[in-house]
Amino acid sequence: MIPRRSQSRRSLTARGRARAAALVVTSLTAATLLAGCGSTSAASTDTGPITIAYSAWPGWFPLAVADEKGFFKAEGVDVNLKFFNDYTASIDALNAGQVDANAETLNDTIASVATGADLQIVINTDFSAGNDAVIVDKSITSIEGLKGKKIAAEAGVVDHFLLLQGLKTKGLTEKDLQFRAVPTDAAAAGFAGGQFDGVAVFAPFTVQALKRPGSHVLFSSKDYPGTIPDHIVFSKALVDARPDDIQKVVNAWYKTIEFIKANPDEANAIMAKQAGISTAEYAGLVAGTDLLDATRAAAAFVKSDEPTSLPTTAAIINPFLVSSGLTKSEAPIEGLFAPQFTDAVSSK
Repeated sequence: MIPRRSQSRRSLTARGRARAAALVVTSLTAATLLAGCGSTSAASTDTGPITIAYSAWPGWFPLAVADEKGFFKAEGVDVNLKFFNDYTASIDALNAGQVDANAETLNDTIASVATGADLQIVINTDFSAGNDAVIVDKSITSIEGLKGKKIAAEAGVVDHFLLLQGLKTKGLTEKDLQFRAVPTDAAAAGFAGGQFDGVAVFAPFTVQALKRPGSHVLFSSKDYPGTIPDHIVFSKALVDARPDDIQKVVNAWYKTIEFIKANPDEANAIMAKQAGISTAEYAGLVAGTDLLDATRAAAAFVKSDEPTSLPTTAAIINPFLVSSGLTKSEAPIEGLFAPQFTDAVSSK
């Protein structure tokens, strides 16, 4: 990983640990882990395999479907998938040049770019649509009711960001709260035990938090479309060197999304197998993740007033990462987005 403040590493580790826990990924036979920090870059400028890393999040499991159904091969591109139980390790691998691409949140990509990584977002995979939430006790019935209350969240993670977006809609800021910066697992446990009045967490810690009698979801990522976007980000060197192959990868991704929508039972079975859970359990997670087709993904690349505009969201995330102490300065956003590949699919 490109050096960051220790707080950033803790935040990313918690996010990755919980995403893996959310899907109960226990089968190491399904995971191909990269060991150590080798000096050889996986980023290839020749015609070798393109290595894409991903971890346990419903918006990224379509990669397993693409692989099993042969969509990459059908497009004529050699793709090597690397599954990580540890999300942070996948970020480390991309930043160290051990893989060519990785599935990440926008927050984490911007943090990497702020510390020197040369990356481009090529595929908009999904938006969190309820798997991240602000959960409160029975005494709080509105966002305005958060004022003066003890609210816990892990500083710098996407759920802290979600909390701030909700407060902003009512003219409030973090200073209006008794904010407690607590690791996600401890925040959920503390809230469940009555230590806090509210908590901002992501699945599976939402389940733990809601065990508190009278607790309820005040708002979630479903209420703020676009607040927590996910994507597949590539090494810019590879994008520049092999645009034709990148286009083939993107073509295969959107064929996969079409297949999933047309064949949900078969697709869920493949993704559940990769997740290490039952198909029924996996189906329960689908509603919390909004998979994007090519048309909607292309629209997300466009700077606009729409809440799903990635450039607009990036402009909000950038200063948030600095104020949270995760980056020393804002990341250069110009050139971060590579919409041309999705546009080519959408236009057809």
